[in-house]
Order: sequence, then C-alpha cells, then structure tokens
Amino acid sequence: MILTSNKISSLVIDTLCEQTQGQNIAVLFLYCDYQAQKDRPAVNIIGGLLRQVISGGAGIPGGVQGAFNGLGRGGGKFLRLPNAQKLFVKVSSSIERVYICVDAVDELLPQDRSELLRALRQVIKDAPNTRLFLTGRHHIRRELDNYLTEGAHVIDVIADQGDIARYVGRKMDDNACDGHLMTDDLRNDIMKTMREKASEM
Repeated sequence: MILTSNKISSLVIDTLCEQTQGQNIAVLFLYCDYQAQKDRPAVNIIGGLLRQVISGGAGIPGGVQGAFNGLGRGGGKFLRLPNAQKLFVKVSSSIERVYICVDAVDELLPQDRSELLRALRQVIKDAPNTRLFLTGRHHIRRELDNYLTEGAHVIDVIADQGDIARYVGRKMDDNACDGHLMTDDLRNDIMKTMREKASEM
C-alpha cells in the first residue's frame, strides 16, 4: 500500500511494465475517479482486471469459458463478485507473477471500496503469485489497515508546499487573459487556499 498521488502510481506502473516485458508477468492497473463512482462497484473492477489479464495473453482456460457460458442459465445474466474473484484466480494461476495496481482507492464510494478491499484480500489469499499496489489519501488509512495489514508496506508521501505554490502560480500566469481580473489580492487568496487544502490531504 502507498498513500500518494497518481504521478507516482504512473511511475510505478511504467517501471513494472518495462522491467517485466517479455516475462510471464502481468501488470494490471486501474485509475479510480470520483466522477465515475457509480460505474465502479467491486465486481466491475475485478471484472476489468480479469479482462486485462486475459487480453494480456493469459488466454481463457476451459473452466473459465464454461463459467462464462453458464452465466446465462437459470435466469442469472450477470457476473457476481465471488465468481469474478474465482475466475480471476483461475486465469492468473498460470502466470508467474501478477501485479495489481489500483490508484486513488479513496475516490470509490465507501461501500464499493470496502467490498473491493475484501475482494482483493481474498484474491491475494487464493493467488499467492499476486502482489497489490494501492494508492489513496490518508483518511482511508485505517480502512486499508483493517483489510490489508499482513505483509503490507506503507509509504506516506507529503505534498511539498513550494512545489504546489510554483505550480499554481505558473498555471495562473499561463491562463491570465486579463490583468484586471487577476488582482494581487485574488492571486494571494488563491495561493493561500491551495496551500491550506494541500496540507489537509
């Protein structure tokens, strides 16, 4: 686990992809977004990871194909979370190592997040070849600890106030279309608010 920003997540994912290229290793990733919360129940996330591992060349074992074919029988049309977990474990069992990277877990709705964390805990238990990399803001730290404490390493990343001030200042300068609209007072208020919000993360 790591509590950080998506820039670091992208760096980790890119590094894993480069270092494992040509090996029997899968690097799966998902970027959570609060604007798409309703589309991110845990079954959709596990299903998306399953799709990635299959499209990455793992292929579809006969048992998995049979399970998909059986979904339409008995009135059930949709993949349920327990089945998605089992299918994921079955498909990934032929892979030497599977890395699952989920960025901004805190962006998920609380009920979806807890369901996902339970599912990921079960996947790790059933598939010892799986490694998990999560990112999120500090306010979900206790929740992560409740589900994923065993063998977890946590890295806290703190925003650098100077970097934030320089970035925001540059953006305001780049987008300033009228010097009369951006007064010194308004600029100072924006900078102060940004620093305060950054310190709360």
